[in-house]
Amino acid sequence: MSRLLLIVLLACTIASAIGVVFMRHRHRQLFVELSKLEHARDELNIEFGRLQLEQATLAQATRVDQEARGRLGMKFPEAADIVVIRP
Repeated sequence: MSRLLLIVLLACTIASAIGVVFMRHRHRQLFVELSKLEHARDELNIEFGRLQLEQATLAQATRVDQEARGRLGMKFPEAADIVVIRP
């Protein structure tokens, strides 16, 4: 009886040791994946900041005015060209 108990306890100890090794390995895998995802997040945050800066630059009133005049040939109407329509 005590021999059987010893064998069962030994098997449980070995199974527990294998479980610990497996979980440590899985933890390392997940940590590596987390590190990669954090790095990707940081890169995306940097890119988002660049895009926000670019958007702010392109949306400035002077920039829009320059583009409207230069590329589209737009200009402010002369006083004589303005017609006021009343209801």
